[in-house]
Amino acid sequence: MRTLHLGILAHVDAGKTSLTERLLFDAGAIKKLGSVDAGNTQTDSLDLERQRGITIKAAVVSFSIGNTIVNLVDTPGHPDFIAEVERTLGILDAAVVVVSAVEGVQAQTRVLVRALRRLRVPFVFFVNKVDRLGADYARVIASLAEQLQLRALAMSAISNAGSKTMMVTARDFATEPSRQVLVDLLVENDDDLLDDFVLAPQGLTEQRVRHALVEQVRKGVIHPAFAGSAATGAGVDALMSAIETMLPGRQPDSTGPVQGHIFKIDRGWGGEKQAYLTLTSGTIQVRDLLDLPKGQERVTSIHVFDAGRLVPTGILGAGQVGRISGLAGAVIGDIVGPNSAFERRAYFAAPTLETQVLARRPSDRQALWIALGQLAEQDPLINLRHNEDAGEIFVSLYGEVQKEVIGSTLEQDFGLAVDFLESTVICAERLVGVGEALDVLFESDNPFFATIGLRAEPRPPGAGNTFTFAVNSGLMPAGFYRAVEETVAETLKQGRFGWPVIDCQFTMTAAGQAAPESTAADFRQLTPLVVAAALSAAETFVCEPVSRFRIDAPPETIGSLLTLLGQAGATLAGTVVESRAARLEGTIATASLQRLQRQLPDVTSGAGTMESAFDHYAPMGSPNGRLRTGFNPFDRSNYLAKWRRSPA
Repeated sequence: MRTLHLGILAHVDAGKTSLTERLLFDAGAIKKLGSVDAGNTQTDSLDLERQRGITIKAAVVSFSIGNTIVNLVDTPGHPDFIAEVERTLGILDAAVVVVSAVEGVQAQTRVLVRALRRLRVPFVFFVNKVDRLGADYARVIASLAEQLQLRALAMSAISNAGSKTMMVTARDFATEPSRQVLVDLLVENDDDLLDDFVLAPQGLTEQRVRHALVEQVRKGVIHPAFAGSAATGAGVDALMSAIETMLPGRQPDSTGPVQGHIFKIDRGWGGEKQAYLTLTSGTIQVRDLLDLPKGQERVTSIHVFDAGRLVPTGILGAGQVGRISGLAGAVIGDIVGPNSAFERRAYFAAPTLETQVLARRPSDRQALWIALGQLAEQDPLINLRHNEDAGEIFVSLYGEVQKEVIGSTLEQDFGLAVDFLESTVICAERLVGVGEALDVLFESDNPFFATIGLRAEPRPPGAGNTFTFAVNSGLMPAGFYRAVEETVAETLKQGRFGWPVIDCQFTMTAAGQAAPESTAADFRQLTPLVVAAALSAAETFVCEPVSRFRIDAPPETIGSLLTLLGQAGATLAGTVVESRAARLEGTIATASLQRLQRQLPDVTSGAGTMESAFDHYAPMGSPNGRLRTGFNPFDRSNYLAKWRRSPA
């Protein structure tokens, strides 16, 4: 049987968890439908998810459709939990994007579709809630093409939309005019089909047209849009048929070498680490040693997702998704296998907000740090900072809802009552030029048994940070090079002004050891000094995050909105005024965004809506510094003095 790793993605409240439940029920994996409102769905298992009616953690369920085993991933729809979505994208073969027939394309819809297209993950749409008042399938299809800039193909026919008597039927592409609509769409991307359409139309049989449609769907050229209601099940049968026949799967090779990808980590009841692994090749058994980037780890237990349940087993086969215990050194993003290497792909921007977390009981400070460390382990984009001297703990965020969820999780799972200070914006630093630095063992004031040379170079905006080697890899043990690479990444979290350094490349230009005295610790302790010297030579400037926004409001409020946006320092990119609505788009400094969101209801009498997302970083006229935590490698003498006083 073939396998298919399928993502269910949507804006919050579009109905993706309900659709997941319906797919499980119709596939026979569960005997009773759960409800988001009742809090008894298969995938929303956390107490917080049931209380709030939203998905916070990605969940995996497995079921079969015909000869296809579907490993289905239900992901969060709220933008504050975009990091959880990020971790699933790398394992998907295809996706279903759920759109509400009432609200249509929304902010998160656009973000998710852009990411799927960038990663070349084919996807189809399911236009949900066509039985709700205000549903308009035709309008949604038009908005998919217009707002998402893609070729959407309506696959359903609706009667009595927006009522309880609504009916969904499959569109008949064997008859006109639907057949002509389909052929016109297909020939845009198939020259052979176009030639036959013009010269030999009799060759365009129904089978050939269907084959061309499936091929273009799998290439991500065309995106079929099915309509229905996850609540009633209307239209879901056509979607299930498309999942089996249109979307690309894989034929797993259980006899090949072990190859997999860790996309999620959580903790069991006893605090043990549990790694969620998708296995693309080979088999894994309990007690096996697995190759991870940080070394080998032994598997102590395996659970697999089967028919909507998580069941214990002794073996994980290719094509399955499993939960494995015993991998203490595992990190989200790790590649498992003989040639494992670090893979940290970021599909979404890092958080742009930060808040200080305060334990209400001072005696809980240490426990709070440990608890937040475990949460950060499950979400690598939650960056923790700890000022030990002042006893301050900071955590990065995507939004205020995420702050509330972290607070509730700390209280429910760890028994810790906390308060948060007002969120502040996280700036970034970029390099001005190229800088090099070299520290040689036994020379100057270098007390470490290590030689390290590094070169720092700027990269284009949005390119991210990279690390390369320009030295002979046989000069030292591999662990020494890995220590330098990991420490460079850690040191770049606080640049010259205390902000993360972005869009730069570091190259190791010199390496040396004093065998047998040298250890990996020597390289970890010396690296921050060399990084700091290279950054100082290159110089950096501070940038503030800028968000793009879209405001929809009544036309009569546009004058007040323009005044408000001008006061907030926003830059308008476009304004569309129609009889019933006005749409304003542009960019604004993220620091001004929250104030604008608070003022919007007053200016629009509660009728305005606003969506926003990170857009880019822009240089600041007068750079603000951030209080540094830990040892400061930019103050070399103080760093060395503190290092000498620190316990071994």
